[in-house]
Amino acid sequence: MSEELLINVTPQETRVAYVENGVLQEVHIERARRRGLVGNVYQGKVMRVLPGMQAAFLEIGLERTAFLHASDIVQPASNKPQNNERPTETIMELLREGQELRVQVIKDPMGTKGARLTTQISIPSRYLVYMPGAEHIGISQKIEDEGERQRLRDVITRHAANFDPGGYIVRTVAEGVDEAAIVADMHFLQKLWATIKERSKAEQGPALIHEDLPLVMRTMRDLSGRDIEKVRIDSNETSQRVSRFAQKFIPELSNCIEYYPGERPIFDLYGVDDEIHKALERKVQLKSGGYLIIDQTEAMTTIDVNTGAFVGHRNLEETIFKTNLEATQAIVRQLRLRNLGGIIILDFIDMLDTEHRRQVLRALEKNLERDHAKTHISEVSTLGLVEMTRKRTRESLEHILCESCPICNGRGSLMTAETVCYEIFREIMREARQFETTEFLVLAAQPVIDMLLDEESTSVAELEEFIGKPIRFQVELEYTQEQFDVVLM
Repeated sequence: MSEELLINVTPQETRVAYVENGVLQEVHIERARRRGLVGNVYQGKVMRVLPGMQAAFLEIGLERTAFLHASDIVQPASNKPQNNERPTETIMELLREGQELRVQVIKDPMGTKGARLTTQISIPSRYLVYMPGAEHIGISQKIEDEGERQRLRDVITRHAANFDPGGYIVRTVAEGVDEAAIVADMHFLQKLWATIKERSKAEQGPALIHEDLPLVMRTMRDLSGRDIEKVRIDSNETSQRVSRFAQKFIPELSNCIEYYPGERPIFDLYGVDDEIHKALERKVQLKSGGYLIIDQTEAMTTIDVNTGAFVGHRNLEETIFKTNLEATQAIVRQLRLRNLGGIIILDFIDMLDTEHRRQVLRALEKNLERDHAKTHISEVSTLGLVEMTRKRTRESLEHILCESCPICNGRGSLMTAETVCYEIFREIMREARQFETTEFLVLAAQPVIDMLLDEESTSVAELEEFIGKPIRFQVELEYTQEQFDVVLM
């Protein structure tokens, strides 16, 4: 499988596209004025403690206060809950207003919600993730060889005693890496942690004390488990910086990095911009003629599968099965491309055959294996729905690139001109009963005025006769279809 990274850099924005066999699978965007915050460490100040929610709001220097739940606060080993027990200390015992503490962002601000925080700091490097407040050693589940897992665990255990206490997670890319490289990573992480601690002592909250790498470097660091053939960058300066970074930390990728000087924009090579625009639409066409409808709300995302123009060649059940099977691949691609997270409801076309349901679910699981975000899938429910969750740390593509429609306020629909006409009739009746006037002037959008003077002209005449006052109409070009004013003359 051919895998490439295309990196488009401008002073205002950096975009990274991950392409498999010429098809866009993921896109990450970071803007200079609004960089992602996940991984940043802050010296925060507790502003409010909410015992009812077992949480607190902290000021960390952002536009909105950030949220810290009691379950995300590291407790002393003696107080840590056993198995599935609840935390032994309440939020009131753990925090007080005005207290300063070191926190890390685990979720970017999304919509109206502030950033989500934890006191369990985790610092990633090429091969390891260091967690100062933890004790365990974890090995990536993608390293399946038991002998290799044990070797890596032994390396960490042998050298951990020489450093500050803390836990480690061994990343997938560490598989087969020699001991010296892993120990060098441990040294690097310890120096970085020492720097963070010193800044934390010196700063008065709220303050940023450690910022994660910018998008391009972060992407290079996190390329674990991916067999990248080319990394093409359209900025010479960034290309040189990435090459130096790779030579130091990812030498096996050094030869893959190349500067792209072409006149044709780099994202045009694989039609990336076209795919980004398609990823903002509700409807996703399937090759067979079927289609998906994707609706993203604050609570969850729903994906509906439809046969559309696909009629199949055998019978209805076979047509449904083939459409659902094809949809699994398209759904997973859209999850990655749109960076959808949280609760996701998949409404496959109803299948009567139990074996067909099992195969569709298995196909979904297999396609999700290539997704680097953590996912969990339930069985097909009695209503024929598949419920799943996908870990969300950053905003979706739609939230980065779009804003709510100012005309419909995000509803996705407008009241019809007919509905607005009847609203106007009711308003005229209301005002006619309350106020003395010689005539009424209605200000509204063109489609509404057209309907009042045409289809509803009889209703207007009857209303004038009923209230005993004339009604005049005036088009307001700046009004949306739902806006109108009734003026007393």
